[in-house]
Amino acid sequence: MSYLHLSFYSAFTLSSLGLAFHRTHLISALLCLESMMLSMYVALAMWPIQTQSSTSTILPIIMLTFSACEAGTGLALLVASTRTHGSDHLHNFNLLKC
Repeated sequence: MSYLHLSFYSAFTLSSLGLAFHRTHLISALLCLESMMLSMYVALAMWPIQTQSSTSTILPIIMLTFSACEAGTGLALLVASTRTHGSDHLHNFNLLKC
């Protein structure tokens, strides 16, 4: 395993662990999701270089588009939940209450 693969795997794993264990604020969960998407984007962008492929793939651009949509939706949910609940603590959100 090269250092490049190790860095991508460790970045994805650390952001997954951050999402699993540090869930106090919604903004920290969104940042962990964004770092997961960023590590996957970099891995997909470097994949044709690692395989010595002459054709470029469109998959990283599509993933970057979905990542931007996810970030916009997450920030809109953050603003809406902060306005309705008063804070972005995840323990305040209960799906059973209306």
